[in-house]
Amino acid sequence: MDPADSITAAHVGWLHFWRLAEASRLESEPATITDDAVLAQKYFQEAVALNPNDARYAGFLASATLVEGSIDHEEKTTRRGYFMLLDAIKQWPEFNLFTAGYVMSGAPAASKQFKQAIDWEWQNLDVCVGEKVDRHTASYAKYLKQETTEGKKRVCWNSWIAPHNFEGFFLNMGDMLVKAGDWQTARDVYRNAQLSTSYETWPYRKVLEERITHAQENAVLFNASKSAGAKYAPIMVNSEFSCTGCHAK
Repeated sequence: MDPADSITAAHVGWLHFWRLAEASRLESEPATITDDAVLAQKYFQEAVALNPNDARYAGFLASATLVEGSIDHEEKTTRRGYFMLLDAIKQWPEFNLFTAGYVMSGAPAASKQFKQAIDWEWQNLDVCVGEKVDRHTASYAKYLKQETTEGKKRVCWNSWIAPHNFEGFFLNMGDMLVKAGDWQTARDVYRNAQLSTSYETWPYRKVLEERITHAQENAVLFNASKSAGAKYAPIMVNSEFSCTGCHAK
């Protein structure tokens, strides 16, 4: 590894985040899995130091800090991660509103953190299309003509690095709304993913279709305790496709 290369440092950070985020893929999760949060923070800290102008690194450093604080039950670290997220959102809202909302979507549904996370996802849609998206219908079809591969708004759509970013975004947001109990609006949000021209090649389209069918019952399952014998279903952030939902081809 080149110690002076911010891209390499960030890639190592993302690999640790990936292993932590999709730990449910493992046959059994080792206690040391939490070390990946520490290592992700370390490498994103290096990436930010080497390239402070890349707001993606700032957003992931904030997320790693927030996750580490949550794991260690350290309020000071958690609070620091939260304010780092706010700074990252200012730098690149189209990217970091999603990052912030996603990392906080694991909070309890009744918590102010989770409610903030949902609000950030709505704001993410607003900044992507330049107006307030209807909070009742979540209708997005009229905005498809804005799709771009250039500038800061490119992250609102699919790209080579996230070939199903559009679909994954609406799968996650639908999950969050279901968890909040608003499964009716969630169904409309889920259906936005089907507007993508690449939807038929998306590896997780069947997951989305099942989410639409079972939205009402998932409002209970997404909030259940992950204890032995309990009927439970993970939302996207806690699933084995936490990252690949957007990034897998």
